[in-house]
Amino acid sequence: MIINTESPDQPEVRAMLEQLDAYCAALYPAESNHLMDVASLLAGDVLFLVARNVEGRAVGCAALINRGSYGEVKRMFVDAAGRGRGTGRQLLDQLVMFARMSGLQVLRLETGIHQREAIGLYERAGFKRCGPFGEYQPDPLSLFMEKSL
Repeated sequence: MIINTESPDQPEVRAMLEQLDAYCAALYPAESNHLMDVASLLAGDVLFLVARNVEGRAVGCAALINRGSYGEVKRMFVDAAGRGRGTGRQLLDQLVMFARMSGLQVLRLETGIHQREAIGLYERAGFKRCGPFGEYQPDPLSLFMEKSL
């Protein structure tokens, strides 16, 4: 598997983001979904990673937003073909590396309470539960986590 910075504005990646949007929409009401669109992912403060399998097919993605005092993990997704192969962990490890290289001291994220696999991944990677941050408001369907770097 190869993980590189890439544009989120390509058909294969847009298709993955649409899968993620549909998955989240099936689990949570719109007001509990805090998704970034492709235009927002193209901003200068966003690092966007794509994981590709040996055939070159995109199987996962993740974004790191530099919020100044912390980095935020967004748009983590691994499609069915990439699951169970460590793709999510490798993407998360790369985000941590880039965050450290950028001088960030803390990574934060918001995920939904029904995404047990994602929560487990974050906990195994050293993320701890915390309160809402940034513009997030308390939401019984959201789980907030952070990791000191």
